[in-house]
Amino acid sequence: MQWIEASFRTHSQDIDALCEKLTELGADGLVIEDEADFRRFLEENRQYWDYVDEELEARYRGVSRVKLYVEDSPEGRSRLAAFTDGTGLEPETRVVADEDWAENWKQYYKPIEIGEKLLILPRWEPIPENPERLLLRLDPGLAFGTGAHATTRMCLEELEKYAGPEKFVLDLGCGSGILGIGALVLGCAYCAGCDVDPKSPESAAENARLNGIRESIYKMYVGDIISDAGLRAELGSGYDIVLANIVSDVIIPLAPHVPGFMSPKGVFITSGIIDGREAEVQRALEAAGFEIVEHLHEEDWHAFVCKLK
Repeated sequence: MQWIEASFRTHSQDIDALCEKLTELGADGLVIEDEADFRRFLEENRQYWDYVDEELEARYRGVSRVKLYVEDSPEGRSRLAAFTDGTGLEPETRVVADEDWAENWKQYYKPIEIGEKLLILPRWEPIPENPERLLLRLDPGLAFGTGAHATTRMCLEELEKYAGPEKFVLDLGCGSGILGIGALVLGCAYCAGCDVDPKSPESAAENARLNGIRESIYKMYVGDIISDAGLRAELGSGYDIVLANIVSDVIIPLAPHVPGFMSPKGVFITSGIIDGREAEVQRALEAAGFEIVEHLHEEDWHAFVCKLK
């Protein structure tokens, strides 16, 4: 089936009134795109990132619009004409097909070789008959972590060096679960993952199932370990590898808590540190009792491999 996407441009302060009018006219499934809301969201959640993609910023620059969809049929076009007449606004339109939503996004996720051992394989890609690498199957879903980003690649490349049998792993800010699942695929014995995003456990658990990982060796938690002492106690200690692919503004306050999770000879691998923040993060790690044993830099991003002094 084909659909007509109609975009009604307006001013930020008039979006609520336009949505109310379209609803009165029988429209549903409204999509709001507004630069003011986008900027407000970034400001209120700035602790979760140091960088916003330029294409995403450009998409919202100067934009205040409401989108809706009607069937590309005489009935659908009649409904759209009623919305146009009722609002006094002429929308921009384009025709889209069901498969545009359902399938086209998959073109951006392809198999990726990481380090010397791993092949990240999207769920919909065929499994090779005789793979030469360890397969890490992944459905990107709604949580962060696909392997394509430099920060994730650096973490996985370093993880490959330290993973091994009987190693226990803690993945802080686990997102899709890619790092923790990668550790298990590389032969580690157990992984606990934790994230503030309530969607993360479902996404990570599904990715674990794709890789045949038993629930007994992969456990998920939700919460903020920086502010929640009870959660820190529940996660426990003695981990051989701790992973944190987050952002600088989280790594810095997190750093003093990480040694409490680690075994004496454990390693802390952390990334998500954008250019210009690396010295600040390094100072925080060293103040928390770490020695930096490796400093990686790829594209605009940095990663540190740390051990306890």
